[in-house]
Amino acid sequence: METYTQSRPLVSNPRYQEQKAKSMRRLDVNTIDAPIIEIVKGFAELPYCFTLQSCYGHFLGNDQSDPKNLEAVANLDKALSVEYRIAYIALCMQNNEAGVKLLQDLEDLTRIDPDYIQFGCAEWFWERQVNSYVLQVEPERHKMRDKAVVSFQEALHIEKTRNQFFDELKRMVQEMTMV
Repeated sequence: METYTQSRPLVSNPRYQEQKAKSMRRLDVNTIDAPIIEIVKGFAELPYCFTLQSCYGHFLGNDQSDPKNLEAVANLDKALSVEYRIAYIALCMQNNEAGVKLLQDLEDLTRIDPDYIQFGCAEWFWERQVNSYVLQVEPERHKMRDKAVVSFQEALHIEKTRNQFFDELKRMVQEMTMV
C-alpha cells in the first residue's frame, strides 16, 4: 500500500452497520482472486468486520504479461528479477470486544515472517473508512509500495510467506465462522 502507516487505535463509528451493509451489497466474488475467495466470504459472515479490498499477490517474470498471474514462481523464467505485486487484505473493524480481539489476532500473523508481513493502516482507506486495517505481504524495505522488483530467490521466499500467510488466515476465518 503506497500509503501504509502504523496501526491506529479503534475509534467510535456509529455508522458501522450501515457501512458494512453497503459494502456487502457491492461485494462481487467474481472480482476476488480465486485463492482467497473463501477468506473474503468468511470475513463477510462476521458481524464485526468486512473486507474493503484484497489481492492474492502476483509474480511476473520477463515473459509474463498477465498482471493477475497466479502461476507459481518456480514456473517463471529464472530471470534476474521478478516483479511482485503486493498480497494484502484490507478490513474494516467494528469497535467492540470481538473487533479488538480480531485485530490482535491479525497483528499476530506478522509472526509468520516479520521481515515480510506488516500489519497497520493505509491512509487512503482510513480517510474513506475509519477503523480500516491492512495486512500485507511485502519485503519490509518495500512496505510503502504496491509492487517491487525482487530477485528470483527472494520471490520464492515471498511466495512461501504469502502462501503460509493466507493458509493461516483461512484457518483463522474458518474457526471464527464455526463458532
